[in-house]
Amino acid sequence: MSEWVNEWMSKGNWRRCMITKKALTFIKRDFIIATSYRFAFLLQLFGIFFSVLTFYFLDKMFGTAAVPYLEPYGGDYFSFVLIGIAFSTYLTTGLRSFSGSIRNEQMMGTLEAMLATPTKASVLILFSSLWDFIFASIQVLAYLLIGVFLFAVDMGNANIFAAILVLILTIICFSSLGIISASFIMVLKRGDPINWAFSALSGLLGGVLYPISVLPQWLQYFSYFLPITYALNAMRHALLQGYSLEALAPDIIALLLFSIVMLPLSIMAFKFAVRRAKVDGSLTQY
Repeated sequence: MSEWVNEWMSKGNWRRCMITKKALTFIKRDFIIATSYRFAFLLQLFGIFFSVLTFYFLDKMFGTAAVPYLEPYGGDYFSFVLIGIAFSTYLTTGLRSFSGSIRNEQMMGTLEAMLATPTKASVLILFSSLWDFIFASIQVLAYLLIGVFLFAVDMGNANIFAAILVLILTIICFSSLGIISASFIMVLKRGDPINWAFSALSGLLGGVLYPISVLPQWLQYFSYFLPITYALNAMRHALLQGYSLEALAPDIIALLLFSIVMLPLSIMAFKFAVRRAKVDGSLTQY
């Protein structure tokens, strides 16, 4: 019995090692590609500073005019918008990374060969986007560090554990949307309604640049159908005001429900798209 258990454990360890090795291979490949264009890489990081600086001066212009709308978040517009533009990076990455990876593989003619490997298609699409999320995290950290050390944003009471939990659920939600987006690219090649719809609606209704309370009441109802609304609300309360998990429970539960529904749905959509492309013989077309 013990020998069987040891054999089973060793097989499990071997599988985990292989999965980890494949993930690191994808990360290394994409890191080399990204850093090979050093000037573009640095420009993205410098762009963060100028973006933060722009909103800092906008905050100076608004003064106290926006305070009534910002009272639930501490009353400071710059801190509010800093969290919004920083963490909306994950939405942009989620929507574009998976579909972009599929599109690149189509253009290079390697998609069919990649999907012919023993590794599951869903795992491959996940691995192909790992570096994008790592770089997005670097960008978010840069936003926060610039805000704290150069512009005196107060995060002294931040609930880091709650923020990490919200971040994990946020990435799952946004990744699910991205995988559905990639499914459309797999079949349609061009024209992605998911990317367009959620990018536009999240920017307008998600509370990225302004609280949703400034919207007309009838528009606010639509905000509650977007994961980014709950993600940014919870992240602002966790980082700026140190809300407890209990206080953040409504937003966390909403993100959890989005994750439970959208993640399996996105995987099913992608598997269907792969089967459809194989039947149509369009894996090599772009």
